[in-house]
Amino acid sequence: MGDNALNTFEEALNLENEYDFKAAKKVYEDLTANEKQGNVFEKATSRLADMDDLIEEKNIYERVHHNAIKVLSNIGMNISESQELMDILMEADAIDFENETALFIPVKESYINECLEKCPRTWPGDPGLNTFGTGATPPFLKRLFDDELRQANRKEFEKIVNCVSENQDVVKIFSLPVETDKSITAFERAQFMENAFPGLKMTATKGFSDEEMKFLAGKDDWVDGTSLITSLVPMSTMIKPFLRSARSGANLLLLDLTIAGSSGPGSPEALLTQIHAQVLFMIVMSQSVNPGVFCMHGGIPGVTEAGGDLSYSSTHQPLINAAMARVNNWVTKLPSAQSGGSTSISTLNNESVFESELSRNTLRKYGVHIVRHAMGAMGSLNFFSLEKFEEDCQRERKNLTLFKDAPSDKGVIPLYFPTDSDAMDGIREIAEKGGPKNAEHTLRNVDAFIKWEERVNSAAREKLYFPDINDTVIEKITRGDMIP
Repeated sequence: MGDNALNTFEEALNLENEYDFKAAKKVYEDLTANEKQGNVFEKATSRLADMDDLIEEKNIYERVHHNAIKVLSNIGMNISESQELMDILMEADAIDFENETALFIPVKESYINECLEKCPRTWPGDPGLNTFGTGATPPFLKRLFDDELRQANRKEFEKIVNCVSENQDVVKIFSLPVETDKSITAFERAQFMENAFPGLKMTATKGFSDEEMKFLAGKDDWVDGTSLITSLVPMSTMIKPFLRSARSGANLLLLDLTIAGSSGPGSPEALLTQIHAQVLFMIVMSQSVNPGVFCMHGGIPGVTEAGGDLSYSSTHQPLINAAMARVNNWVTKLPSAQSGGSTSISTLNNESVFESELSRNTLRKYGVHIVRHAMGAMGSLNFFSLEKFEEDCQRERKNLTLFKDAPSDKGVIPLYFPTDSDAMDGIREIAEKGGPKNAEHTLRNVDAFIKWEERVNSAAREKLYFPDINDTVIEKITRGDMIP
């Protein structure tokens, strides 16, 4: 029965990789019942041990998606001050005027689902899962032996573009790497990127003229990064640029950078629910003005350090971004882009490079779609360093080989994503109080991320999926102070 059992085991692995964990569990149960010893029995037993955790985790992500729709339909978005957005939704008969309990403007659930159905789930420019690259457009270029804070000039930007081109074996998305001064325009930056890098590229077109906007239309290897809403309220300066991008015919990357406990809820589940709701609202508006436009989910959850500043050195940052990716990979099937592979450290040294490497490896182990900010960014996205970019690429090259050589029968690794039964109440409370800082829900979840990390560490000490990846990481896991 050896060959048959092995084939059956591989079928179960395929079910896992399709995120059908209930079906995979049934196959593993049958295997362990019929195979009482041997290699296949041991592998099936190991995988079976993870199935209930994965089934529960997927249930939470399905609830995140369901509740995000409920945020739009039962709490609403605070768009009453924007006549332009109101007119678009009223013309589409999308506002639920019969809802008397919503805090803001509620959108009909049926209309939300109609807009989601119009979103393409695939596109020819897709670079595939676990795609890493540059991004974040840090405001300053970090220069060796020069501490003055300045944007990149034309010559420096061209040098960065050429360096990215030389490393395209590991850089799979070339997202605008740094802000530039007036020596080069936003459109010229895009032209440099177009000429040097054949893969997926991202830029922001807010600085483009109407004529220049035509440059991205219909191009599958470009996405236009744009945003509209934060804390359930539209950003007044982004309404017109957002709608122009949506109508332009370019592929859209819809960005939301909500930070736990600062601009959004403090629990992981409530944070993802609010971010997902805000991205869904951007999808609704995009599909309302341009039905069928490609929308990439750009929900980028952030976490803070002790002083309240955004922290890319936090071990929680890759965890929450991996979870956001799973909401889309496992449930909505929308293409998605997250953030990771960076550091809060502003100095190029072994620690800053190691933190970035650990973040990328963590995200890759759990599985993501596209990750920006993963090479060259530092100082919590305030700086781009060409020297760090080159070091990140070298580390990435090595780790890609290690991952390629790792066993292919590990299955999907549980994230042990924590549940929050009060997520919806917390989002409503925060909306009523005008922010998370004075909300009881925030106070109750002040240690939610720490408890989640402890759960992940505990599981990692019991079962290492990639024992050959980065010995330093394994040592930190053994001490219990670093996620796998």
